[in-house]
Amino acid sequence: MKIVIVSEDKAFLKLAASILAVTGHDLMSTAGNAAELRTLAKALAPDVLLLDGRNEEALDFAQIERTTMQCPGVAVLLLSTARAPGFLIDAMRAGVREVLPSAHPGELLAAVERAAAKLSAVRTANHGKIHAFIGTSGGSGTTFLATNFGYQLAQTHKVLLIDLNLQFGDALSFLQDTRAASTITDLTRDIKRLDAPLLHATTIKVTPTYGILAAPEEPGQAADIRPEHVDAILKLAVTQYDFVLLDLPRVVDAMLMTALDQAASIFLVLQASVPHLRNADKLMSVFRSLDYPKDKIELLLNRYDKRDDITLDKIRHTLGAHEIHMIANGWRQVSTAINHGVPLVQVERKHGVIRGLSELGGAMAPSAEPPAGLFDRLFRRA
Repeated sequence: MKIVIVSEDKAFLKLAASILAVTGHDLMSTAGNAAELRTLAKALAPDVLLLDGRNEEALDFAQIERTTMQCPGVAVLLLSTARAPGFLIDAMRAGVREVLPSAHPGELLAAVERAAAKLSAVRTANHGKIHAFIGTSGGSGTTFLATNFGYQLAQTHKVLLIDLNLQFGDALSFLQDTRAASTITDLTRDIKRLDAPLLHATTIKVTPTYGILAAPEEPGQAADIRPEHVDAILKLAVTQYDFVLLDLPRVVDAMLMTALDQAASIFLVLQASVPHLRNADKLMSVFRSLDYPKDKIELLLNRYDKRDDITLDKIRHTLGAHEIHMIANGWRQVSTAINHGVPLVQVERKHGVIRGLSELGGAMAPSAEPPAGLFDRLFRRA
């Protein structure tokens, strides 16, 4: 958790920082007062703002209220010796979480931990879900399906796709014909100061509600990214997004297991062919060895044609009774979208592939009431 201490008194800044250092939270001290609170909150993105309000002439409740209205995720703690009922009511109306009468170490530490506990409870309740996509063979269409599914899901949700094909990932190119200005490598280089602003600054914005954390530009950079980096990124990402989608390589290692452990569901992408089915069976064995429950794993059958030699019954007999989502064969339209670096929906809005992805979205985020339009029907969060 990040705590920012704001005061015009240098001695107080030093004292408060020394008291709170024992908490282990990320601390920052800055000169300022209530009039600068909103600017500081936006620039520094703290979880808790400790404001020195002992100088009542500089205490502007209107500015504090603007801060709490525009930054609702920030808990404002106010240090003030004023105890008049009217003062406390004004503080409450401005959105102050707690008024502290002094910088007594016990009181200050207790207040910060109370704020931290409440923030943690709220964020845990509002955590987004992680969904992993992993292909059974080269050319299965995993990256295409993950990126385009994310694009559709972002019509009504906040979505982040993380490209964990660390050596040769190219998820961004399926949506934009540009090179990534920043990648996961930039994030892991500063992993010790990982926070929400750094994560947002590193993601590539496809739309205002859809971001991609791109794979490294150079294959050699993959060696610098460790499982604990991925673990930290995922734990932060679910506090910032409704859905976090993972485009994963078919390599069973510590990185893959770290990602899959945090996933709410694993979508195994395959096509109706013997090689895909054999590899899918091998991956299923891995999942069983990791004690993943059956309902965590779902099958995404790409380029499905009911006339295929490998039938749905054959797939179920080989892989078990898992949910199967069928995606139509749209090779020509899909190729056009990939070659132009745009989402499929911009090429063909009513194709069977779009319908298949929409049905998948409906399963992940079912609507509580009958909707009017296609995307409204399928992409509201439960």
